[in-house]
Amino acid sequence: MSVLPRTLALYNNYIHGDDVLTTKLAVGSVNSGCSVYLRCMWFQYVLFWPLFHLQLAKTHGNIYTLWFGWTPVIILNGYQAVKDGMTTHPEDVSGRMVSPFFRALAKGKGIILASGHHWKQQRRFGITTLRSLGMGKKGLEYRVQEEASHLVEFFLNLKEQRDHSELDAVLGPSQLICYKDRRELPYTNAVVHEIQRFSNIVFVGMPRVCVRNTTLLGFPIKKGTIIMPNIASVLYDPEQWETPRQFNPGHFLDKEGKFVSREAFLPFSAGKWHRVCLGEHLARTELFIFFASLLRAFTFRLPEGVTKISTEPILGGTLQPHPYRLCAIPR
Repeated sequence: MSVLPRTLALYNNYIHGDDVLTTKLAVGSVNSGCSVYLRCMWFQYVLFWPLFHLQLAKTHGNIYTLWFGWTPVIILNGYQAVKDGMTTHPEDVSGRMVSPFFRALAKGKGIILASGHHWKQQRRFGITTLRSLGMGKKGLEYRVQEEASHLVEFFLNLKEQRDHSELDAVLGPSQLICYKDRRELPYTNAVVHEIQRFSNIVFVGMPRVCVRNTTLLGFPIKKGTIIMPNIASVLYDPEQWETPRQFNPGHFLDKEGKFVSREAFLPFSAGKWHRVCLGEHLARTELFIFFASLLRAFTFRLPEGVTKISTEPILGGTLQPHPYRLCAIPR
């Protein structure tokens, strides 16, 4: 039995005369033998562009293989494939693919690029350090509240209706906003989550490497195989979200207007504690307190004459928004 039923082959060819790196991508089914060729300037751009993989998934299914020379890279699309690949056997796929460039740069160290014993040691050290600085304690939340106050003052020194109504009804004008207040602010909490889902800032998940032989959706996967989860495909999965291509806080609200968590909400990756974002709790706390503090103090509007902004991301170190102006009107 082959590793995967559908295979895509990627070959890069460096043209010395024109000093241009070109890539030819052969896309085809093992059974049908059909193929399509794509030439692009940078194969890295293709590999890390989530919409590219979403298009391939429509033809080849939610799990397929890209061949970079002799190296196979298994791509996972959609909630079920990513969940099975990242959470069913998280320890099996906890390794990290490191290119010669990053190997020379990081020398196998660092929480993001390290693997095996080095990674476990550094992750343990990172968690211990964050906890010593107050992560998960009231002291750290106070620092976040203080930073949020400075942020509001900054806008005042320069200065969506339902959010404002909810914040005004639950919180006083001078009351410090705490992370626990999210339980009393379901719509605000839903908006924060929907922003992360709709405007996800990562391309696809960082590549992982199988550290032992395992199975993935019933397929045997050998040790050393590279696995790449397409996180964007989970956040836009039409089988998991009612309106995946629309900004809709209702994705996180039940019929009574109470906040509900969704298993397909994976902006911080997946896999229990294996390779999940180290600062996830801190990030969640900051996002909620900053967002709620700003909305309580300001009404945000587009400048006069501007009717819409582009929501298409700019590909860089992360998926970045296009530059735009916003008016912060003190309430």
